[in-house]
Amino acid sequence: MNPLIIGIIAVIALAAVGLIIIGQRRTRNLSEKFGPEYERTFQAMRDRGKTESELQKRVERADQFKIRPLAAADRERFEKVWNDDQARFVDDPRGAVKEADRLVADLMQVRGYPVGDFAQRAADVSVDHPHVVDEYRSAHDIAERDVRGEADTEDLRAAMVHYRALFRDLLVADAPDRSERSA
Repeated sequence: MNPLIIGIIAVIALAAVGLIIIGQRRTRNLSEKFGPEYERTFQAMRDRGKTESELQKRVERADQFKIRPLAAADRERFEKVWNDDQARFVDDPRGAVKEADRLVADLMQVRGYPVGDFAQRAADVSVDHPHVVDEYRSAHDIAERDVRGEADTEDLRAAMVHYRALFRDLLVADAPDRSERSA
């Protein structure tokens, strides 16, 4: 066989191996970064390439945000409002859940997250808080069911627990290190 053809085949084979390694590294990095959110997105899309493209777009979008830690006064104010809202739950579960949803959105905004529609908020927060974003989705789902009259008091209690998970994470998290963001 012609040495030139053998050389071309070797270069193509090395390039293919390199692409496979790069793809595996991207999968591993995104999977580690997004944790359960990676699998949730994959289950929804049923295509690894589309999943990874979507998650990478989230990272790139989030890189544009100016996420900042809370000032001590803001943290104290949010904690007080949250504690008041939890106490409100006993007498007004529906109102408490609505307030918890609003409070989480307000906290996200103060931290520097854009507050568009719910799906976009969840996608945005998933970049820095992938282990609690599903809690946020669950709470929001219950709140929507409540609007339709399909949630009972136990469901509303669960919504408060779910909202609290993201609220606490947002409350104490420092600003993300941008150097660790790229996948």
